[in-house]
Formats: sequence, C-alpha cells, structure tokens
Amino acid sequence: MGAILARLHTLRMRLWRLRFARFLVVGVGNTLFGYGVFYLLLGAGLAPTPALALATLIGVVFNFFTTGRVVFASADSTLLWRFACVYVVVFVVNAALLEWVVALGVAPAAAQALLLAPCVALSYLLNRTLVFNVAREA
Repeated sequence: MGAILARLHTLRMRLWRLRFARFLVVGVGNTLFGYGVFYLLLGAGLAPTPALALATLIGVVFNFFTTGRVVFASADSTLLWRFACVYVVVFVVNAALLEWVVALGVAPAAAQALLLAPCVALSYLLNRTLVFNVAREA
C-alpha cells in the first residue's frame, strides 16, 4: 500500500510541474466559482447576459490571483489590466455564443455549462500568450 501511495504522490508531483495541469486544477475552482455566481444571479432574476457580465467582473480579480500565482507563478499585479482585457475578449465571445445558444432554445444555465470548455480554452491561450507571456513547457 505504501508503494502505491508513493507512486501516486510522484505522479501527482510530476503532473503539478506541468503548467497546463495546474491550469486545469485551478481552472476547475475558478469555473465553479464563476458559474456559481452566474447561476445565483440567474436565480435572482437577472437576464443571462447581465448575469454573465457581473459574474465575469467578480471572477476577474479572483481568477487573476489564482491563475497568476498558481499556474504562471506570477504575483505581478501590474498584469491585472492585461488579464482584465483578456477577460473582456473572453466575455464578448462567451456572451455572443450564450445569446446564440439560448436563441436555439437551450436554457441559459445549460447553455453556459456547454460553453465552459471552449471559453476556458480561449482564456488559457490568451493568458499564456498575452498576459503572462511564458514559453511553453516541454
């Protein structure tokens, strides 16, 4: 049993060294936080796009610190403006797709759930290249 636990620990540590693996772990927490805020705002009666805008605004600061520090090992608060700009782009894409999917007859909460993966991928790509500007890990 001890050997299995040691191997699992070694595997976890190897995975944690990969930036994208850290992004996925942190991203799950960030996504749950942002989607939870979105869902609560929908429940409070906000329309989908304003709920998405407010959830995005609230999530930017939370996500900046978790993504910056854990994923990209950066605590440089001067990058917040770039990070916010990336989230404006992601929001515009997300909002347009959300309106389209809702117009197809999908409930707003389900529509946003469907859009999580592509928006997370876009966020990672833009943050990696435009905000934290780090080289790809081997």
